Amino acid sequence: MLEGNNKELILGKINHFRKERKAVILAHNYQRKEIQEIADYVDDSLALSRQAAQTDAEVIVFCGVHFMAESAAILSPNKKVLLPEQRAGCPMADMVTAEGLRALKDEHPDAAVVTYINSSAAVKAETDVCCTSANAVKIVASLPQKKIIFSPDRNLGAYVQSQLPEKEIILWQGYCPTHEKIEVADVLALKKEHPQAKVLVHPECPQAVIALGDYVQSTTGIIKGAQEIEAQEFIICTEYDLVHRLEKEVPGKKFFFPVKRPLCPNMKLTTLEKLANCLEKMSPQIIVPEEMRLKAQAALDRMLALS
Repeated sequence: MLEGNNKELILGKINHFRKERKAVILAHNYQRKEIQEIADYVDDSLALSRQAAQTDAEVIVFCGVHFMAESAAILSPNKKVLLPEQRAGCPMADMVTAEGLRALKDEHPDAAVVTYINSSAAVKAETDVCCTSANAVKIVASLPQKKIIFSPDRNLGAYVQSQLPEKEIILWQGYCPTHEKIEVADVLALKKEHPQAKVLVHPECPQAVIALGDYVQSTTGIIKGAQEIEAQEFIICTEYDLVHRLEKEVPGKKFFFPVKRPLCPNMKLTTLEKLANCLEKMSPQIIVPEEMRLKAQAALDRMLALS
């Protein structure tokens, strides 16, 4: 952790190059607190990409993981998109490939392909329509096809299936290792300690954990739920660093996370030093080939039209 004068020097460097490069800094909800505090926008991945596309910034610095920066590049082809840490990937996104998805499509030619935003540009380009954790149920419900290939998250897909029994959903067997670590026993222990607390669950969690939820939503939806529900205590089943936004935007309420504190190691790879160096060197840059970008954008555009 940076302290004292060294931190001030790094922050000064970030602010200098942010202005010089005409850059906008985006931070996902799961980023370190100090990254969230320096960012221009803090939100979930698609909302950040859409916000950045609407700005007059020439450079987008995405403090998140690789697929998020790709989404920003898809929606902002005329802006330069940087990712402060090249190694910041998403294990779930890596669990599906374009080749594998094409093979599954060949097995089920009558199925519509719905792909979670947590996926590569190459996979999005093989997709009929994308979805987010907030709109997945609505997107699948809106499609005329009864049979749906849902990739890559089996947990989100299973949740959609539970809400739409009339659909036949073929699940790609991907998952988020961080959410997968959240266990029923930990949630029940918290419920015993805080019997008045409401349980807010991200749908990337295992189905047994989702079943314990009073409210199942995206990271942004969890924040909204904490704001609107009258309860004063909440058990939060998602990545721990959402706590920074919760405490900032929902003051006076208490939030409890599973004892193991689910942390995404990839999200923690981004540091203030790496952000400063990225802005100075204008690297690493994320580039999506144009043919792939156009196909992926079509899948995102269909989602936006349906939602």
